Amino acid sequence: MSTRLSHLIATFFYAGHLRPAPGTWGSLAALPAAWLLLTLGGPGLLLIGILAVCGLGYWATTLETKGKPDKDPSEIVIDEVAGQWIALLPVAIGAAHSGAPALALWPGWVGAFLLFRLFDIAKPGPVGWADRLGGPLGVMLDDVIAGVFAALGVGLIGYLWHAL
Repeated sequence: MSTRLSHLIATFFYAGHLRPAPGTWGSLAALPAAWLLLTLGGPGLLLIGILAVCGLGYWATTLETKGKPDKDPSEIVIDEVAGQWIALLPVAIGAAHSGAPALALWPGWVGAFLLFRLFDIAKPGPVGWADRLGGPLGVMLDDVIAGVFAALGVGLIGYLWHAL
């Protein structure tokens, strides 16, 4: 039972089995799920979701890679979900602050997606360091850090756009 549940979580409801580029598919699948969380409970629920996905993702990744030579199989995309949701936090907070529906800030959604994928693929500095840690921690942490970088970028772009 737990291996089926861990696979469902690790692949984010099998989005990780989509080809090509399963990480991109995982990031895309994270977007409607984030919108649902924001609709139901705003940025607070998205933050709870991030924490839950990080914990469950670590657990599922541990089970899914145990005893296997590949410690970061491409079908595991729960880490992309965590990173993508982190990247969306400035958009979620901005929408809540302004009283606008989350999707009204659609340029922020596009920016969060593109910046997260950029940092996840390029793996600059701390993202690459975390990726090289290996194991379930490295699988999750590199995307969390990429999400933080993307969130900072989205926040900066949003600030500059609205300040100028």
